[in-house]
Order: sequence, then C-alpha cells, then structure tokens
Amino acid sequence: MLTSLFVLVLLLILTALGVDIFISLGLAGVLGILLFRGPDALTLAATSFFGQETTFELVALPLFVLMGHILAKSPIGGDLYTMATRWLSWLPGGLAIASIGACTVFGAVSGVSVAGVAAIGSMAVPEMLKRGYSSKIAAGSVVTAGALAMLIPPSVPFIIYSAITGESIAKLFIGGIVPGLVLAFMLSLYVLVRTMISPELAPRTAEMRFTWQERWTSLARIWHVGVLIVLVLGSIYVGIATPTEASAIGAVGAFVIAGVAYRNVDLRRSLQILKESMRISVAIMVIMGCAKIFGDYLNMVRIPEMLSNFLTGLHLHRMVLMLAIQALLIVGGMFVDAASLIVITTPILLPLINALGFDPLWYGIVLVINLELAVVTPPVGLNLYTLKSCVPSLSLEEIIKSSIPFLMIQLLCLLAFTLYPPLSLWLPNLVK
Repeated sequence: MLTSLFVLVLLLILTALGVDIFISLGLAGVLGILLFRGPDALTLAATSFFGQETTFELVALPLFVLMGHILAKSPIGGDLYTMATRWLSWLPGGLAIASIGACTVFGAVSGVSVAGVAAIGSMAVPEMLKRGYSSKIAAGSVVTAGALAMLIPPSVPFIIYSAITGESIAKLFIGGIVPGLVLAFMLSLYVLVRTMISPELAPRTAEMRFTWQERWTSLARIWHVGVLIVLVLGSIYVGIATPTEASAIGAVGAFVIAGVAYRNVDLRRSLQILKESMRISVAIMVIMGCAKIFGDYLNMVRIPEMLSNFLTGLHLHRMVLMLAIQALLIVGGMFVDAASLIVITTPILLPLINALGFDPLWYGIVLVINLELAVVTPPVGLNLYTLKSCVPSLSLEEIIKSSIPFLMIQLLCLLAFTLYPPLSLWLPNLVK
C-alpha cells in the first residue's frame, strides 16, 4: 500500500512540476511495475504501451484530426460565419448567435475545440467588436461555443474514451448529438435574453440586414460541408462504414474541398498540414500509451477495485457520488488538458461507474460535457489562449471574464444530463 501511495504522490509531484504528462504517467507506471513485480515484469510496460497503440479504434483518431486541420486551414470558417450571420443577424445579439451556430457546424467537421475557436473567432470576434458589441458577448460566445467540437461528432475525446473502454464509437458519436445541440441552443438563448435586457451589449445596425437572395447565396458557399457531414456521419449511423472507414472518407473529402472548391492547398501547404496533424495525433497517442502503462499498474495493485469498494461501502446515493466525481473532474480540468484527463481518470473511475449501476456509454457522454469546461477554465484553458492569439486587442482577463456566464450555462446543462441520464441515452439506444 505504501508503494502505491509513493507512486501516486510521484505522479502528482511530476505533474505539479510541469513535467510532460506522458513522461509523468510513463515513469510512474514503469516504476510502480518495477517495485511491485520486479525487473522481469518490465516487459509488461512495453506490452501495455503497444497494445494500446495498436487498438483498431485509434486508427480513426489521426484521420479525423487531419480532416479538422485541413478544413481549419481553408476559408470554410469564414463562409460558415457569413452564412450564419446572414440568416441570424436580425435577432438581438445576432452576430454572437451566428458565431455559436458557426462553431456548432464547424464542430461537425473538426472534432478539435481550438480549431473551431481559431477558424470562427479570428473573423467573428473582430467583426462583433467593430459593430459595437461588448467583449462580454463577443469573446464569451466564441470561446465557449468552440468547445462544442469536443461533443458534436466526429469527436476526438469520444475516440479516446472508446479506445480505453471498448464502448462503441458510433454510439458515443450519436450520444453527443443531443447534448451538443442543447448546449448550442442554451448558449444562444442566453445571448438572446441578455441582449434583450441590455441592448447596449449588442447594438443592431442597418448594414446587417440581408435580402433573401443573399441568404440563399450564402448557403451555396457551404453545400460541400453539408455533403461531407452526411458522408462521414451518415455512413456511420446507417452502418455503411465503420468510424475508422468514415474517418478516411472525411480526410479525403476535406482535401477535395480545400483543394478543389477553395484551391488553397498546394504541395507545400499539404505537407505543413500533415506535419501539424501528425504532431497532434502522435502526442495524444503517446499520452494514451503511457496512461495504459499507469492504468495497468493500478489494476495490478487493485486500486480501482479498492476505491470502488470503499465508496460503494459508504452507502451514499449513487447520484451524490456521481456529482462528487463531476466536481473533481471540473477541478482536474483546470490543471490538466482534456485528453490527459480522460486517459488518467477513466481506468480508475470506470469500475466505480459500473459498480454504481451507471451505463459506461452515458458516463462517456457526460464526461465529455464536463471536459468542455476544462478547455475554457484557467490556467490550462486552451480555448482562452487560442482566442487571445487570434484577437490580440483583447486581454486574457477580458476573455476569462466574458466566459464566466457562458460557463454557468454549460454547468447547468452538465447537471441536467447528469441528473437525468435518459436525456442523453435515448438517441443512441435507438441504434442496434
């Protein structure tokens, strides 16, 4: 028991010192196996690492990351924002609502939150500020709506969760649709109500009125994105293709859109996109491999089992324990990135989730809803720094303050989907 405590403390110390998470996890896991089973057992570390890396479901991860990167480098973000603006600008706070809508659609072809913030925020936030919008609305709407890419399929966090737990990627993707759309609606509703109460936050100007011809024309600029979404997600839901096969369709389709429709991808740009995508994918997969080593060590010493037995032995209502888990994840998300938090906590908490009688599919969905808060909460909120780099005129303090009311909306949605599981399970349960 003392050895296990030493290994856990070592992991916490390494993380607190800012050591890369994959080094912290790998070192703590290897040391734990060495102390528990001796030098002969170190081959288990290599087996764990490569066993995780060769999981078939993970093939989809680099391809979906590539698809998102290709489209993020194209003008599609601007076209989505233009389309949403022409259709929604008549509403109070219309430009902010258009930004949320554009981020939602972009999330359906990206899967990476910072890509949505960069693609939409670089155009939408300066435009809103120029039109007299308060930064409280302009920055907050984009920095939080960008996180929807984590929930709306194709979602990279769902792929990671599936690779760890064995849950169906297709069902996780389907399960993310309803929460994603509900969150987008609630964020938009907040903007609408807030700007109706305080119109000075989002002045309405005559220049933002468009004809029906202009609105329909804006749709013509994004038809190919709709086709790509149907091809990728539709093929998964209908059963024509596996998520891995659909990810390949998405990557090829993204190259076609960027290269043929927009003509902004040449050989040099393609190599740059491939390099950036590969760096992100390799980073995620190395973290997952090292987390598997650490997770296997924990299973060797039966920590997840002991934790599950201890907590269930307290005879607390299972929802009380789940809310406590959600609170711990929110705190953890402030200091650890979303992908790392999934691979660290899932092997430890999944036995408890099963012991409490919760559906692991449902837990995966609410876990990702929770992690949407992680990318917007300092000090490690990646969306905050991404928007700051896109809009240098805004201070980081302004961006953080603007996100707080939107985070409260996300928190309320998290509580709703946590307290009433059927809300997120009814759609995936329709899939056989």
